[in-house]
Order: sequence, then structure tokens, then C-alpha cells
Amino acid sequence: MKDDEFGEYVAARWPRLVRAAVLLGCTPHEAEDVVQTALTRCLVKWSKVQRADDRDAYVHRIVVNTFIDQRRRMWRREVPTEQLPDTALADVATTTVDAVGLDRALAALGNDQRIAVVLRYYLDLTEAQMASVLGVAPGTVKSRLSRALTALGADPNLTPQEIPWTT
Repeated sequence: MKDDEFGEYVAARWPRLVRAAVLLGCTPHEAEDVVQTALTRCLVKWSKVQRADDRDAYVHRIVVNTFIDQRRRMWRREVPTEQLPDTALADVATTTVDAVGLDRALAALGNDQRIAVVLRYYLDLTEAQMASVLGVAPGTVKSRLSRALTALGADPNLTPQEIPWTT
């Protein structure tokens, strides 16, 4: 029973969680690793996840924490090699001008601001949910979003049409 419900949850949310990790700053392969690690943590404590007031917010928090943890440890994972691996095919979504511009603009933001933008405008979390996910006060969420939107609005590589939440 536990496995069935968890499997359904993962199947329904996997693409959205992976895309959120990409928007946080991961490559597509890193994003899959981040989400897989986060969901493994969720499976181990699935009964606790089920009891959460907002299951999705709980899982998003685990994904964000996993992303931050992996960024801190990234230098330990890199191993020099004499031969480079075959190059991967480019992500189709990043080949469009809009996606590239938005990805670059998001990458220019600080971690806290980028995370806030992804949680609010991609995952559609409320400010209260975001405060819970990030472990900060609602006022902090508002200030991070405000600063992030100001920076995105000033980005010369973006047009207002490329920022979906401004229309």
C-alpha cells in the first residue's frame, strides 16, 4: 500500500519536480539526481510525509534542501579525468530564445532569490507555503521575491513577454 501511493505520487509530480530543479540551477541530469535523492528521503519517511499539512510543500522543501546540500558538496564529487565523456544532447527546452534568456536571468540571481522565484512562479506555492518550505518569515519571502523581480525586470536580455508572471 505504501509503495503504491508513493509510486502514484512520484509519477504525478516527477516532471514538475525535475523542471523545478533545473530552474534552481541544475543541469537536467543533476536535476534528476537531486529529485531522486529527495524522493528517496521521502520514501524512507513516507508516513511522516503523509501526515504533513501540505504534502507538496513538504516535498518541495526536501528538494530545495537536497539541491542546497549537493551544491555545497559539489567540489567533492568532481573527479579529474584524462578523457572527456561523450557530449550529451542539448535540452530541447533550452534551445528556444525565451528559455535561454530566462535561464540566464535566473542563473544571475542569488540562490535565495532564484529559489523564491521557482517556488512562487513555477511551483505556484503561496507565500505562507514558501515561508514553511524555506523556514523563514513571510516578510522575508516577500522581500526575496521583490528583489528577484526587480533584478529580472532590469535584466537587458529579457523582454516583458519573456517573464510570464508580469503579463
